[in-house]
Amino acid sequence: MQLTLLKSKLHQARVTHSELEYEGSCAIDADLLNEAGIHEYEQIHIYNLNNGERFTTYAIRAQAGSRIISINGAAAHKADPGDRVIICTYAELAQHEVANFKPKLVYLDEENRVKRTSDQIPVQVA
Repeated sequence: MQLTLLKSKLHQARVTHSELEYEGSCAIDADLLNEAGIHEYEQIHIYNLNNGERFTTYAIRAQAGSRIISINGAAAHKADPGDRVIICTYAELAQHEVANFKPKLVYLDEENRVKRTSDQIPVQVA
């Protein structure tokens, strides 16, 4: 059996650009891609905290150190500069691989600087 698990996450990234006339994708600062283990051209899921939009595209590399998160092409209708988004990737794992798997979680501040990293999400309590 194959299971789909969260592979990596850029949590609360700020959209810096929204480029309708750019070839579709999401440009992400190369340093952030590396920190989260996201590959260029890898499928990503974007969840917009401002408007509830959820969409799928692929990552492209933006200049390292630029802190760019640019939503491009048709997806530009789903996010505006200043919106907070969660960018996730997923991996297919065999059931026997799940016990030792840890995601790469990268938490960002308002300027897309890394605040902290983790490999687990805290247990939610009532």
